[in-house]
Amino acid sequence: MIFAGLVGAILWNLLTWLLGLPSSSSHALFGGLIGAVWVGAGEQGVHFDKAAEKILIPAVASPIVAGVAALLATYLAYRITARAREKSVTRGFRLGQIASASLVSPAHGTNDAQKTMGVITLTLISAGALGHDAGPPVWVIASAGLAIGLGTYLGGRRIIRTMGKGLTDIRSPQGFAAEAASTTVILASAHLGFALSTTQVCSGGILGAGLGRKLAEVRWGTAGRMAVAWLVTLPAAALVGGVSASVVKHGGTFGTVVIALVAVAVASFIVAASRRNPVHASNVNDHHEVTVRTATPAGVGTAA
Repeated sequence: MIFAGLVGAILWNLLTWLLGLPSSSSHALFGGLIGAVWVGAGEQGVHFDKAAEKILIPAVASPIVAGVAALLATYLAYRITARAREKSVTRGFRLGQIASASLVSPAHGTNDAQKTMGVITLTLISAGALGHDAGPPVWVIASAGLAIGLGTYLGGRRIIRTMGKGLTDIRSPQGFAAEAASTTVILASAHLGFALSTTQVCSGGILGAGLGRKLAEVRWGTAGRMAVAWLVTLPAAALVGGVSASVVKHGGTFGTVVIALVAVAVASFIVAASRRNPVHASNVNDHHEVTVRTATPAGVGTAA
């Protein structure tokens, strides 16, 4: 069931990464596991009340809280520095962003990395390698942190483009406000034991920061596509996890091998497709425009 759940989470994350949509890895992981457990152990194996309390309600509330906090922080930042020179303001907030951006990383680790560590530890316990009350070994902690860092380094620029340019044009005071608000919300939720999506919180912070600056442009089309991806992440990953669990359940070892081969094939196809439109250091800050073909009376297509 754990294997099937991870297949659902990984494939959905790769698909949204290819599209440049910042979906929630956390909710994909939860969805994949819920779908796999539902098929493998029955409906009674899923605690839906806990899922609503710990996952669904925070998922709705957290980006709103971060957005409002970032909006207020951005508004105050511009009001306080209204009479200062723009170059001095920009330089000061860029230095502040070194601290605020750095704090997002440990906040991310207290939330998303903990879920990955929990799944690996669950696997070790279910296999009998650890006791039922054991915590994650040091090598599990290190491997989870290393995997998140490598993933960001190897393929994070697609998401960086959407978050940095796709939602709104962020200036240094807005970036500082968005990062500070997001870090505060994530760390508070980690202390309370709520499983938030760092992606959703940061997106809410960026939108709030965009609205907090006078005459700022917010691209609601991109925000809408992201919201749709958020809504379907959990059920889509649950569907893939459930199908995988069904094949494994009825096919045994052969079914497990089939699912593994299919997952590797789909993942390889997605990675190959991403190379047709690579995002690298030289174009990550370019605006990503969507081309739409429209028909003219003469039947000639024009691009918008």
